[in-house]
Amino acid sequence: MELLQEILVFITFTIAVGYMFTKFVYKPKFIFGGKKKADKACGTGCGSCH
Repeated sequence: MELLQEILVFITFTIAVGYMFTKFVYKPKFIFGGKKKADKACGTGCGSCH
């Protein structure tokens, strides 16, 4: 039973470290969409461009 608990703690810790790594260090394009939609030109006077 202790082995199962240690495995679950290790898996949880690994997922947490991976999440923090992708959030602050490495941002792959396939996870976050790749292209930003805010870069597209919409013209003048449409109200969406600041």
